[in-house]
Amino acid sequence: MSGRVSRTVIVAVVGFIAAALAVLGAGPAYAHGFSSTVYADISSGDENHVRTALELEYDLFVVSAADYEDDDPLFQAGTAAFDDGDTAAQAAALNGHRRTALDYVTERFSVTSGGDSCTPSQVGDVTMGAREGVPYARLLLDWACPAGADAHEVRSGLFPDAEDYVKGTKTIVTYDLDGRTGSAALDAGNPSFSTGQSWYERFREFFVLGAEHLLTGIDHILFLLALIAGSRRLREIVLAATSFTLAHSVTFMLAALGLVDVPAAVVEPVIALSIAVVAGWHLWRLWRRGDHATDLETTGRGHFSLDRAGWIRLGIVFCFGLVHGLGFAGALGIDEAWSWTLLWSLLVFNVGIETVQLAIIGVVFPLLIVLRRAYPRVGLWATGAIAAGVSIMGLVWFFQRLFAS
Repeated sequence: MSGRVSRTVIVAVVGFIAAALAVLGAGPAYAHGFSSTVYADISSGDENHVRTALELEYDLFVVSAADYEDDDPLFQAGTAAFDDGDTAAQAAALNGHRRTALDYVTERFSVTSGGDSCTPSQVGDVTMGAREGVPYARLLLDWACPAGADAHEVRSGLFPDAEDYVKGTKTIVTYDLDGRTGSAALDAGNPSFSTGQSWYERFREFFVLGAEHLLTGIDHILFLLALIAGSRRLREIVLAATSFTLAHSVTFMLAALGLVDVPAAVVEPVIALSIAVVAGWHLWRLWRRGDHATDLETTGRGHFSLDRAGWIRLGIVFCFGLVHGLGFAGALGIDEAWSWTLLWSLLVFNVGIETVQLAIIGVVFPLLIVLRRAYPRVGLWATGAIAAGVSIMGLVWFFQRLFAS
């Protein structure tokens, strides 16, 4: 490789190592960070009763219910148990202060029947579980509802932005109620749903949920940027994106329908490693073949076909796409029996993901092409910097998630 390319890559790597080290000390790999997800399973109970099983992120639940007051008994007991990683102590902290915990939930989560409020009561003790390596508290509530209504409405305002602990909390609801089954996604812009809602309203929610999931999933965006940076022709990025899409669509559907179950402790580190490998592949190509490296070769008729390295790259992307699909399904967190409604909801969620993915490619890739052609040296700096930064971030997250699991 030319000296110019070598210097470009080295400078880019050094600069992004400094940035990555700053991020490495920022917090644990599984911290809830800027958002959280609540899971609600709703079903019919005895006559005129509704049963809800709520799963809430444990540490967020504790600090929110105690309003982050150091002298609050729930805060003291709950945070100590969280730091120790003792799930029995975590459950005991919430059960020992069940009135505080219950009041927080029922003030922000409600069920109504025909416009009239249902009255909640707690069933049993709070229990502990985990989702994607994060401790979750499970709370069972029984709601006594007025008789006569043929539809129920559920409203969730848990962990709102105004509390300043997280931003953009979503509540994923699965229900078997009023003779209807399905799923719904609630957030600040769409805080409620009714079992009588139309099919297109439910599908719109899942389209938006899929789009927002990719936009807020920085690891998936970085993987996509690594694919873009490593592609010099439109056909390259189309083939790579198609391979990724096909792979993650397969495992996403299988996992979301409960046919495949891989622990998050395995999925999350591999997703991080995939980011580093795909970005590192581009750096290796630059090092070996210079800025004109490509995975396409010209045939005698002027058409393009994949060379051996191109097929290897597609295979790597496809394999890692399978793992990313498991990550998408884990984030959705739906747990219900098979139905055509569920299948279409999952497909619409996936369409939301793909729409944002294509939009990112449609914006970033043409800009890089124009930059490479108009200013080759600047374009080289840009792709080298993107690949180096993405690769290092992937490695940072890989070790964080590996040791956190």
